[in-house]
Amino acid sequence: MGRAPCCDRTKGLKKGPWTPEEDKLLVDYIQTNGHGSWRLLPKLAGLNRCGKSCRLRWTNYLRPDIKRGPFTSEEQKSIVQLHAIVGNKWSMIAAQLPGRTDNEIKNYWNTHLKKQLRRMGLDEPPPGPAAGCPSARHMAQWETARLEAEARLSLLCHR
Repeated sequence: MGRAPCCDRTKGLKKGPWTPEEDKLLVDYIQTNGHGSWRLLPKLAGLNRCGKSCRLRWTNYLRPDIKRGPFTSEEQKSIVQLHAIVGNKWSMIAAQLPGRTDNEIKNYWNTHLKKQLRRMGLDEPPPGPAAGCPSARHMAQWETARLEAEARLSLLCHR
């Protein structure tokens, strides 16, 4: 038996794009009260949305510390290097780029960087060695990722 659904489908909660009025209600409520329980927040804030929708809207678009605008060349290099090390662990990568969300980094990787690397003749790094002792496999995987990241960075820097 799992957790109950985040919202009752029979309540007719609003889906689709957020309006500026809804954004204002959410921002005002969180700035005044904090987010607390995301499941309770929509009702308390006067929104006809589910808690998950409110959480994602706040986390990916409305937080005041979100950095807007194009990625800098330093951020691009960091994403490429970190992706070579940790793979598609977008939240781990986002933790190293203040103000950027995991969702934004994932989208940027999939729409820009991955294609750019393929055009340069570089595919995504293969997974690490499958056999052997776990700690040796882990060390080999990190070393391989480090070397691949350095190679990618040198290619990106000399474009």
